[in-house]
Parts: sequence; C-alpha cells; structure tokens
Amino acid sequence: MGAAETLGRHESPENRVQPWYLVIWLTGVDYFSTLGYQPGIALLAAGIISPIATAALVAVTLLCALPIYSQVANRSYVGQGSIAMLENLLPGWWGRLLVLVLLGFAATDFVITMTLSAADAATHATENPYLHPFLHNARLTVTLLLLALLAAVFLKGFKEAIRLATAVCVPYLLLNVVVMVKTIFVLISQPASWGHWSNALHAQGDWTHIAIASLILFPRLALGLSGFETGVSVMPLIEGDERDSVEDKPHGRIRNTRKLLVSAAVIMSVLLLISSFVSAWLVPPEAYKEGGQASGRVIAYMAHLYLGNVFGSIYDISTILILWFAGASAMAGLLHLVPRYLPRVGLAPQWVAYTRPLVLVLFAFDVIITLIFRANVDAQGGAYATGVLVLMSSAAVASAISLWKERAFGTGFYCWLVVLVFAYTTIVNIAERKDGIIIASFFILFILVVSAISRYMRSTELRVEGHRFCDQESERIWNKLRAEKVNLIPVDSLDPDVRKSHEQQMSHYYHLDGPLAFVQLVLLDNRSEFLSPIEITAKQEDGQYLIKASQAVAKANTIAYLSELIHPAGIFVRLTRLNPMRQSFRYLLLGEGETGLMVYSILQHYWEVTHMREERPCIFLMSD
Repeated sequence: MGAAETLGRHESPENRVQPWYLVIWLTGVDYFSTLGYQPGIALLAAGIISPIATAALVAVTLLCALPIYSQVANRSYVGQGSIAMLENLLPGWWGRLLVLVLLGFAATDFVITMTLSAADAATHATENPYLHPFLHNARLTVTLLLLALLAAVFLKGFKEAIRLATAVCVPYLLLNVVVMVKTIFVLISQPASWGHWSNALHAQGDWTHIAIASLILFPRLALGLSGFETGVSVMPLIEGDERDSVEDKPHGRIRNTRKLLVSAAVIMSVLLLISSFVSAWLVPPEAYKEGGQASGRVIAYMAHLYLGNVFGSIYDISTILILWFAGASAMAGLLHLVPRYLPRVGLAPQWVAYTRPLVLVLFAFDVIITLIFRANVDAQGGAYATGVLVLMSSAAVASAISLWKERAFGTGFYCWLVVLVFAYTTIVNIAERKDGIIIASFFILFILVVSAISRYMRSTELRVEGHRFCDQESERIWNKLRAEKVNLIPVDSLDPDVRKSHEQQMSHYYHLDGPLAFVQLVLLDNRSEFLSPIEITAKQEDGQYLIKASQAVAKANTIAYLSELIHPAGIFVRLTRLNPMRQSFRYLLLGEGETGLMVYSILQHYWEVTHMREERPCIFLMSD
C-alpha cells in the first residue's frame, strides 16, 4: 500500500475536488505500479500454477478487500482510513497502544513501498539493453540514487497533483494493455504453448491438489492487494454531489469512492489474471528465477522479447516513472500519517510535524532497509505483504465491530469471515517469511520508545488548546477576577463545606490579601489525549470566585494554564504525600498524580521557555 492521502493537498483550490475517474490515478500510482513486480513474484512463488494462485488473489480482492473498504469508505469519509476507525472504536490508552502498533506495520508498508519500488525501478534500468552497458549490475547503487532523489525532491518541496499522477499512470496502463494484447496473439499463434502448460499443470496433481496448493501459496502473492487503503485516503479529493454540502454524511462522495474502488479493483484484477497466464506460458523458469533476465520485470521482459527493444525501453521508462511516483506517494503518506497521529497526542517530538527533518529520518530508514535486502525485489515481498495484510486485517476488524454495534449482523458476520481470511493470510505470510514481522517489530519498538520518551519530555507543556466560556456571565466574571489579584486554590469540589475547610486552613497559616478563587477541574474520560480545549464556567458567591474548568487532560497543566491567564497573587495546592513513583505514572498516564509539585515544575519550565519577566505568583505547597 502506498498512500496518496496528501496528494493534492497543496494544489490550488479549484483543483482540490475532482471527479472520481481522475482521482483514481492517485490510487493507481500505488496499486497499478505493483504490475512492475507482481507477476515475477507470482512466478517465483507458484511457478506453473501462478495463474491459479493469482485467480485466488483476485477472488480475495473482489470478495473480501473490496467489501471491507466499501465499509471503511462509508465510515471514514474524511480520508483517515482504517487506523482512525479503530482509534475511534477503542478510545483510551488501549486504543492508543493499538494505533502505535498499527503505525509500526504502516511504517513497514510505506518504507518497503519506497525501497521495493526503487529497487524494481533500478532492475528495469539495469536490465534495459541500452542502459546495461553503462549501468552493468549496479542495482544497489541505482536504488540508493533513486531514494536520494526522492528525499531531495521532498526536501525542496514536492507539490503533488492529480494531473501528474494521470500523466504517469495512464500511459503505463496503456503500455501494459499493448503488451498483454501482443502476448495473447503470440499464444494464439503458438497453440503448443497451451499444451505444454496444461501438461505441466497436470503433472502437479489433480485439480483438488492444485486448488489447495494455490490457497497455500496465495499469501506470497498478497502484496497485489496493496491499493485499497490509498483508495479511501484520497476521499477528500473526490467530488460528491450537491446534497453533500447540506447533509452530515457526504453520500455522494461515498458513492463515488466506491465507484473508484470497484473500477481500480476490476482493472487490476484483469491485468493480473492476463499477465499471470501469459507469463506462465511464455516466460521460461530460468528467466524469472533470481538473477534471470525476467526477475522482477516479467512484463518488461515480454515487451522487449515480442515488441522490440525500442518499445521495451519505452515500457521500462514508464515503469520506472510509476514506481518512483509510488515511492513519492508513500513518502507523502508517511509525512501526513506520522504528524496526524503522534505529535498531537504527545507521542513524538514537535519537530516531527515538520517535513524536512522527517524526510531525513525516513531516508535513513530507506537506506538501511535497502542495504539489508541488497535492493532485492523478491526478498522484500514478504515484508511488504506483512504490512499490507496487517492493515487490511485491521480494516476488516474495524468494519466488523462497527457493523456489529450497528446491529447489522448479516453484513457484520460476513466481515468476520473476511477477518478470518486475512488473519490466515497474515499468519501464513509471517510464518513463511519472518523478515516482515522483524522489520515491523523494529518500527513498533522504535515508535513505542520514541513515544514514551516524547510523552515524558513534553509532560511540562501547558497541554491546553485554548479555552471558551459556557455563557456570557462566566466571561464577565472571568474578566472581573482577572482585574484583581486573587489567590488561586485548586479543589476537588466547589461544595461550600470543602471551600470552608480550605479557607480555614489557609487563614490559620497564611495572611491572605485579595479574594479567593476556587478552581475545580473536570478531566476528559480519555486521558490518552495530549491536548484539549477547556470550557470555563465562572460565578461569584460570598465574595469568592468559583471556577469550573471542564474537558482538561491533566490537572497540573490546566492549573498552570489558568494561572498564566489570571496572574494570581498566589497558588495554594495540597500535596498528597503518596508514593512519588506511583504518582509520576498517574500523572503521565492519567493527568493526575502529585499536582502541586507538577504545577511548580510546569510553570518554571514555561517561564524559562517564554523568558517571562513579569511578576510571578507565589506557589504554596500545603501538607495536611
């Protein structure tokens, strides 16, 4: 799966929304580009029965992936995809942890998309008869150069456009159609080829054995399912109908997205079936084996063989362009996906939200993966399929849970069956080719470690995304108390007895000037959120100000935020005197903990960062 989620987001407003039959090419650069290497991987995995195994792949595409992503499009119509569906279905830290794990698999998918596409583009370049005398067997070097070019383009600023995707994708598909038609005529003129293939097929056993073998081998071909997540990610670019602007749910956009998904799936299915049949008949085993002339470039091999080197070279150029653009789409997807999920929830440094530093980090990963696999296309297939299958499994689970909650039991049961299909495929793929789960585990561990460190390092930020008042009276009283030097007192309740107890204790130990302002904080149920706007309710009773701040994510941070708005004379916070380590974890995970000490730390950090030199409040840490 590539991700064209950000393709088009820098375009001019008039180009933001387009008919689905134009936006399909954004999906196509990811989906259709797999034709560059999928037939070769199918031959290498299944040999003479690759057409039957590919037919199983097509069946899963049309009967499993397509219905699932039709459900995703119906529920994630702003282009956030299946990960966002699961995040919404499973709020809190367990949901957040699941999202981090899925991001690890998504990173595997995206990074391998870049490295595998660049490696296959390098294969087409080095095996081209006109370029081979100059490039020889420098596939690794060419792959690294293509990845460096990709990074350089994004460092400079890459403005994707539907027109560019169309210019790359449409000629590529037309050239493939020409090759398919030519090879079909070759087969018709060589009827003996059918006999040789049929005899070789029957040598494998009866049709029952062949069907079972195809099902067993199908997981190795699973990267041919790679375009569906991109299909729903481009939804914001798809034109709907006039009613979409007045309805809560854009039914026109959803309907057109489904047309896009169906069209892309049918086009890809037809091309995969034809290419697998003709390549099984016309490409000898010694050619598609590793190191052979057709390895990683089966259709290009047939283009050169049956249409000449000039046409074959044109096909090579077109293939290199779409493979490079698929890598660009994956890079753009990661540049959107990582800031979408990590910095906003405090699980990544803030610099991750900036393009250039993130591009350099991703380029470093690209280089490492390329060196590990030595730019071998077939070797990266397992890792690629692992990322694709886990994300598709998550989409199936999210769709099944959503339908079950909506009491659509019939459709929900079908989705659970699809979950079993994808679960089987994922488990078999991981069992046979463990490199994918190893790479994904590395990315998951990396994301978890960075997330934990980031959450710790950013814990002293104010963590409030602005404020609003529940009514005009609250705003009036708020402005009144800001004009006075109040004493800010956080309390668990604004009950009169609680306020009286605090007032008596403070008057016993302190000489207070100015009115008292009691603050009650109401935290969000989902404490895994890092930022949230707060709603303020303010009133005045018996000369005291009563403030209620709702929807906060952390007590200490919200108190510090309110203090910077009010500029009180003093802040009086009670200490819990409980286990400091336990309180630290409660603060990091639940926003609670030893509030007094954290208010002091947060304000000290804020004053240092902002170089604040105004009068600062006195902070009193009180013990019962």
